[in-house]
Amino acid sequence: MATIYDVAKEAGYSISTVSKVLNNSTNVSERARKKVQQAITALGYVPSSSARTLATKKSQMIGVVFSENLGVGMAHPFFGPVIEGFRQFVDIYNYDLLFVSRSIKGEENYTDQLIRRGVDGIVIFSTDSDRSDLQIYRELGIPCIFIDTDVHEFNSVFSDNYQGAKMAVAHLVGLGHKKIAHIHGESSGFVGQERMRGFMEAVKENHLHLPPAYSVNGGFYSADGGRSAMMELLRLPEPPTAVFVSGDQMAIGAIQAIKEYGLRVPDDISVVGFDDIEIAKYMEPALTTVAQDKEKIGQQAGVIVIDSIMTPDRLPVRKVIPVRLIKRATTASPKLA
Repeated sequence: MATIYDVAKEAGYSISTVSKVLNNSTNVSERARKKVQQAITALGYVPSSSARTLATKKSQMIGVVFSENLGVGMAHPFFGPVIEGFRQFVDIYNYDLLFVSRSIKGEENYTDQLIRRGVDGIVIFSTDSDRSDLQIYRELGIPCIFIDTDVHEFNSVFSDNYQGAKMAVAHLVGLGHKKIAHIHGESSGFVGQERMRGFMEAVKENHLHLPPAYSVNGGFYSADGGRSAMMELLRLPEPPTAVFVSGDQMAIGAIQAIKEYGLRVPDDISVVGFDDIEIAKYMEPALTTVAQDKEKIGQQAGVIVIDSIMTPDRLPVRKVIPVRLIKRATTASPKLA
């Protein structure tokens, strides 16, 4: 029995184009419509239940796409609580989740998988700056929401990274620190840019004069990246007395580097992280950090995507989730000169 994938292959178009023809969408060229219809006739194709649910929006399924640089997906300590908060909310409406990979599998890519399964909505967990797939999401005509990045033409939910960075610096300044460095995440990504912007604004507001060498790229939020970046700071002729690190995993690596250098946290150098991952409160010393409300991010994403499914013509929603500073044991006043 022929499938929608067979029709797409025969016609020379994507599954999304075939589904648009099947659903009588006006957003298809006459040439494409004719080729698809010819393929349907030639193959004797009968629309499957998945194709029919796409037309009626009754699949009760939401696609989940991970687009992040570390390649760990749900194993990342940020994503687990977010997806659980999302799952719990959409479960109220009897929605199941379909996890797909962005990698190409044979001749069918992940967007074709979403179309073939007839998902009613898509949630994209994004930590990178790659926007090459935006046109694909536009053409799908399916409600989408981005998590952890700001995409103005789509629904998006993310933490207040800018204010969180300012909170971290204000805390260190309040303790008496003036030589505050920043280990930032990959600066091409939205999160890294916003946390760096908040840090720089806080430096300006507090009249701190910091050398360019006090800003170091820790890469894609890994412990190894944080360790390497901290080593750069420790080798400076005048190292900082405090460091705001743009992610808890990087902060763990930074603290390791400080200890390897024979120094102590916070006696010699104070450290503030960002994320409040589970291990942060169990470290020795426990990590002072900016907490993201990960469960609320997931819940709000669920609210928005369900509303978008029920009201397809609604304008995109941009939701910023507040953060809070968690004071623990990695920050203290600097030593007297």
